Amino acid sequence: MNNNLLTKSETENLINSDRILLLSGDEDNLKSLPKGNWIGGTTPYFVSKESGGLISKDKIFVSDITSVAKSIMVKNYDEYKLRKLYGNSYPNGFNFIIIPSSSPAHSSFALNAPSYKKFGKYPLLGWISGVHINDLGKIKPKIFNGITGESFEDEAIVMHVEVDENKTIEIGTVNNFEQGDGDILTFMDDGFSCKEVMVNGLRESFGDYIIRNGLDTKLPLVANYFGKLVNISFQSFEAGGTVRFYAPVFTGVRYKHAKPVGDYAQEFNRQMQNVDLNNKKILFSCNCVLNYMHLNLEGKKTEPFTGPFTFGEIAYQLLNQTLVYLSITES
Repeated sequence: MNNNLLTKSETENLINSDRILLLSGDEDNLKSLPKGNWIGGTTPYFVSKESGGLISKDKIFVSDITSVAKSIMVKNYDEYKLRKLYGNSYPNGFNFIIIPSSSPAHSSFALNAPSYKKFGKYPLLGWISGVHINDLGKIKPKIFNGITGESFEDEAIVMHVEVDENKTIEIGTVNNFEQGDGDILTFMDDGFSCKEVMVNGLRESFGDYIIRNGLDTKLPLVANYFGKLVNISFQSFEAGGTVRFYAPVFTGVRYKHAKPVGDYAQEFNRQMQNVDLNNKKILFSCNCVLNYMHLNLEGKKTEPFTGPFTFGEIAYQLLNQTLVYLSITES
């Protein structure tokens, strides 16, 4: 029962058995669970071994990490304290974070994570909690501290996990996109939105540029961050107006619109099959809700990866339209 979509009753039994759990599900289910060694976040989107991609308000996705966790520490971090999260890391282990979408903690982490003290020294992964697309702006995403039984809309929750020294933790990603051959795009300010963009060094309205060039906004902007391709997904745009993103753009970074993908779903599955999981056990994985929608993943399986579809993925920093996973090997 390491990574499974379970009933509320099945989840309660695991909590009452002192299992150490990472949970995702509907707010009503999570807030009624007993206290225990767990943290959780809201989302109704999942991919399971049995059913593939689905929307469910009745089930809870459970990642049971009891077998690898030597000890844990659960802490909340507001937008200001997040910069200190690595200071609570175990020397051998990992840090698992969940942040509510559109919260102050979300914005702070997205803009500042690479500047945190000891950034990248200890494994950090997790996801951004959300709600059903139809409930955006109506219901606020939540995170849950199972130790205290509290829920939060504005803070992040982190489970700091220690593992035995003979275990090696690895964070991996699957990215379907690469930079296209088009214009070089740069931005004047850091942030989740902009009105203007520098196109090959010339300033113009980004909304007008998108329309004039017929950009497919299902395809993200892609930047090379120190050798790693990172996606910035489009949320909305209008002619002459504001363009909004699901992750921030940064000044001093060169972006390009992603290269078109012939068969989106087929290419994603090919990328997943190329992941080397030899002798590795997957402890957790999550995928982007935009992949769920754009790939038409309802009823489709993404084995060996199961878990929540999220409103942002975290592998040290905020990612979009990317599958993130945590694996462990023993020596």
